[in-house]
Amino acid sequence: MTKKSTPAAFKADTVLTHTGRKPREFHGFVNPPVVHASTILFPDTATMETGGQPYVYGRRGTPTTEALENALTEIEGAAGTKLANSGLNAIALACLSCLKSGDHVLIADTSYGPTRHFADTVLPKYNIAVEYYDPALAGDVKTLFKTNTAAVFTEAPGSLTFEMQDIPAIAAAARSIGATVLMDNTWASPRYCKPLELGVDLSIQAGTKYVVGHSDVMLGAISASEKAWPALDALHGAMGVHVAPDDVYLALRGLRTLSVRLERHMKNTLAVIDWLKTREEVAAIRYPALETDPGHALWKRDFSGASGLFAFDFKAGTSTTQSNAFFDNLALFGLGYSWGGFESLAIPVKLKGNRSATTYDANLKSARLHIGLEDPQDIIQDLAQALDRAFSG
Repeated sequence: MTKKSTPAAFKADTVLTHTGRKPREFHGFVNPPVVHASTILFPDTATMETGGQPYVYGRRGTPTTEALENALTEIEGAAGTKLANSGLNAIALACLSCLKSGDHVLIADTSYGPTRHFADTVLPKYNIAVEYYDPALAGDVKTLFKTNTAAVFTEAPGSLTFEMQDIPAIAAAARSIGATVLMDNTWASPRYCKPLELGVDLSIQAGTKYVVGHSDVMLGAISASEKAWPALDALHGAMGVHVAPDDVYLALRGLRTLSVRLERHMKNTLAVIDWLKTREEVAAIRYPALETDPGHALWKRDFSGASGLFAFDFKAGTSTTQSNAFFDNLALFGLGYSWGGFESLAIPVKLKGNRSATTYDANLKSARLHIGLEDPQDIIQDLAQALDRAFSG
């Protein structure tokens, strides 16, 4: 932002456009420089011994990485932000920054599959006990607290099935015992949800998705509250995490159009969902922005928008052959595990092995769709022909 302005004076879209940029410091260039660096020189031994200059070694930060960190810190309303090599790397770093041997952590049962894998395979090696909880517990998550509960990991909406959580209620319960609250906020991005304002200590996102927005960079970010920042900052430095400058630059570039892209993603998604409601092959749609969704009230209270990711269940009796035929006949939709880019993507939802604290129908056939920036009528036509071919017999 300019020296004459303050962040509080501007709306979110203006902040997205201007934050993380200091043209006057870089000869008037609009965008910060892409600094490729390892060695950074000191003018004298006194400066070297005291660390008395902004940058000391490429791994510890450059004007490029600082620009993105500062931008996300401002957008999130955080004490500080650290970058990671991927969304999963950000999740792992955030967890390790607030957990130690002997601790107990609660994780939402709807969390991203790789989060569960990390929690199940890495944390126990450090004598950290992992327990999954029903995301519908809200403040009653306190009934699962133990004397060694150190953190509660949330994700809203949940992966694949899109359940919402009452984040403020969970955060209030966690604060009562001094536990750290983490939230995976990738679905909404900090444009549509501000986790730290809801009581979260560590706001995590896979910048790979909507921040970058073009399916060409792996990036994660963790924005911390005053309470959580010192430990995150220390761990990040100790682990030697550093994101390549070209990737950071692409994330900064994507950040400038985040708002307009999200608006289009949401608009297209609502148009597609309105059409899907008319199809007899579709039994239910999972998207908290819908008034009929069980989590709509929480979404409306805590979020200012919705992204392009949702799921729908096929009608009862749908066979695996029919479900697979639907995906295989899609033309505009790519079959890929990521999302958040400009293109539409689809995957079959497989819940088996992804739940332990809540019940689910392992035989349910569902589809997760990411609605891209294509014309919505073309997207609808593609879905129509795929459904027609899959269920024609």
